Amino acid sequence: MAKINIDNQDAITYQTEELGFTILGGIRLDGLDRMRVTLKVEVLNRKFQHYLDHPDIANLAIRQNLDLYNHHQVEKLSRLIADRLEIGSSPVVQALGEITDQLEGYRLQQIEARKQEQVKPLKVLTEAEQGQAMQFLQQPDLLERTNEIISKSGMVGEELNRLIMYLIFTSRKTIHPLHVISFGSSGTGKSHLQEKIGDLMPDEDKIEITALTENAFYYFDKGELGHKLILIEDLDGIWSALYPLRELQSKQRISKTVTIKDRNGNTKTIHLKVHGPVSIAGCTTHESLYEDNANRCFLLYLDESIEQDERIMDYQRKLSAGKVNSAVEQQARYLLQNVQRILKPVTVRNPYAELLKIPKEVFKQRRTNAHYLAFIEVITFYKQYQRDIQIDEATGERYITTTIDDIREANELMKGILLRKSDELSGATRHYFEQLKVCLKSSGDRTFTNSNIRTMMRIPLSTVKRHHAALLQVGYIRQVESRYTKAYHYEVLSYEEYQQLQQRIITVLDEVTEGLNGSITAHQISEPDKRKKKKQLA
Repeated sequence: MAKINIDNQDAITYQTEELGFTILGGIRLDGLDRMRVTLKVEVLNRKFQHYLDHPDIANLAIRQNLDLYNHHQVEKLSRLIADRLEIGSSPVVQALGEITDQLEGYRLQQIEARKQEQVKPLKVLTEAEQGQAMQFLQQPDLLERTNEIISKSGMVGEELNRLIMYLIFTSRKTIHPLHVISFGSSGTGKSHLQEKIGDLMPDEDKIEITALTENAFYYFDKGELGHKLILIEDLDGIWSALYPLRELQSKQRISKTVTIKDRNGNTKTIHLKVHGPVSIAGCTTHESLYEDNANRCFLLYLDESIEQDERIMDYQRKLSAGKVNSAVEQQARYLLQNVQRILKPVTVRNPYAELLKIPKEVFKQRRTNAHYLAFIEVITFYKQYQRDIQIDEATGERYITTTIDDIREANELMKGILLRKSDELSGATRHYFEQLKVCLKSSGDRTFTNSNIRTMMRIPLSTVKRHHAALLQVGYIRQVESRYTKAYHYEVLSYEEYQQLQQRIITVLDEVTEGLNGSITAHQISEPDKRKKKKQLA
């Protein structure tokens, strides 16, 4: 029995003693209920000298589109080949049957191979790698040491943002993962920050996306996204997919009902379901995002200061001069990737949760409060190798508990996040407004015009006007009349409003932290603690 030749997958060949078959363009791997091919059939005249007497037949080839699973099309083609090439129909029918059987097996092999390629292999750590990662997680001041390793991995500056993002990415392993959006103007390093922190996560735990269509999320396998980190390079590329994205964030699952036709042509309804939970990260140059998507995420605003520019350019110069030790950076990335691999699923209980509160100035208090509590739990989760595993005898649940130190560290990291969520201005407008105050103080001017600020701050006039319109709307500046010119003049109403808001945020968090020491009674911590067991993390 002859076998198909798949050396060229776009031109699969099959030969009998009399005929040569070529499947032009290969075969599609989707739709197992059909096998549509473009078939070229020709006489192998080099083996049959009697065809030389009929050159019109010897040089003739038949090309036909057909579905090899369609009996009528195959039968019709068999008769055509037999009549046109003047050969018996039985060898043609037999050859087409053999081709169909072998293509069927080949297609199933290709589908299975594709599935294997899509599944990222899990790395098995050696005892030395496990020991090194565990030793790292058992260190005191773990968050500070983690930030140091992040710096060694090649991430320059953004000390606060990078640690927050690392912890948010770690939350993918928890029951309630967190999400983050990075804001900044073009060229400020949003994608760089996300990419560098994403490199610290194991490859098997993340999915990187550049562009995404509206329905793409619904066609992942049911459990393919479970506890995965989804990195979206630019949210502008998935604008149409924002609705399923936020539903996946909130409900941790999405579903869609679609209609399809079966092989008999009958229309039927099927339900597509995809389950999370997932942690989603994205970047955007927009000054603000649709509120329903933004308030589901932590909002990070990139450092666009001159000092950060100098740090990055200095690193670029060293990299160009060959003075950056890439081996050390790679070693730091491997260490944190292995740290992520040994983190185990475990429930976190916060015995202080009922005493915690967020500042009343924060917008969307309910959702922000949930994020605040979840962020504390992530820190506790990350420190799991420093805690005893406790078992609730009533439910058998294994859990670790949050400490006051966890809350204190979370509050320090969350101050900037809560401040942003309490501000009426977008991040870009706030950054402009603070720069404007500095410029006016240094120049000693009380009033200003659009043209003055454009010159002083070296930014486009359209940007200045847009920011001034936003500031006027919330009452942070006002228009004033000028005796000497008809141009619009403006005046800042308060130079201290942002510092006052910041102080109120800090005061509330600090008061909560200070009030925790000694304020918990045995009954307030939790009643189940009286019937729990302690067990070391195995």
